[in-house]
Amino acid sequence: MESLYRSSDAARFVADLASTWGEELAQRVYTSRLLGREPALVLHGGGNTSVKGRARQPFGQDSDVIWVKGSGWDLASIEPRGFPACRLAHLRRCCEEPAMSDERMVTELRGQMLDPQSPTPSVEALLHAFLPARFVDHTHADAVLSLVDQPDAAARVREALGEGVLFVPYVMPGFVLARAVLELWRALPAGDTPTAMVLEKHGIFTWGETALESYERMIAHVTRAERYLDEHRSVASTGARSPAG
Repeated sequence: MESLYRSSDAARFVADLASTWGEELAQRVYTSRLLGREPALVLHGGGNTSVKGRARQPFGQDSDVIWVKGSGWDLASIEPRGFPACRLAHLRRCCEEPAMSDERMVTELRGQMLDPQSPTPSVEALLHAFLPARFVDHTHADAVLSLVDQPDAAARVREALGEGVLFVPYVMPGFVLARAVLELWRALPAGDTPTAMVLEKHGIFTWGETALESYERMIAHVTRAERYLDEHRSVASTGARSPAG
């Protein structure tokens, strides 16, 4: 898979949007649209992205926030207003809860929005909040789904993408997934920080301190998955041929 990132295009987004929305959100919009333009990553408008930063609250004080894709927005055409800003600390505290219903999760998310008129944050907002990197990308890449929709998904992911990828056995999206990732993350050996995470039957997350870093990691991991699948198709095809005689 080819990277579509162009420095000149990124600079144009910053020039057009940063004065109103900030440079980080301008960069977030640009690489989100790059992901959304690739059907092999986000077929039918799926996937979600986020960025963490500082924002001014209604009464003037600054706060750490996460801008995360709002429900109903398509990454291919998303605009800054498609990223509701939520208070980051509260969302991270939610991840520490032992249990939470879907209804309460939505209430907690909407209660932490700086602008109540914004769209409801993605169902994956708590997971985006927990992950420590500034920029986070999530796609349902076809090649990755081909790996994880198998009985031996964990082994295939390790073989295709390497040991540095955190594999998450299937759980329902939302709070349960965020809580499962929190527990897996905290069980990692000290100093072991993955650069990507693959969810069984649900796609892949990448992250980075810049929009470019997170995006390029997504492209690199999906490309590895594509190559792995191509190689194994070739092996299977070769092994199926009848010997000449």
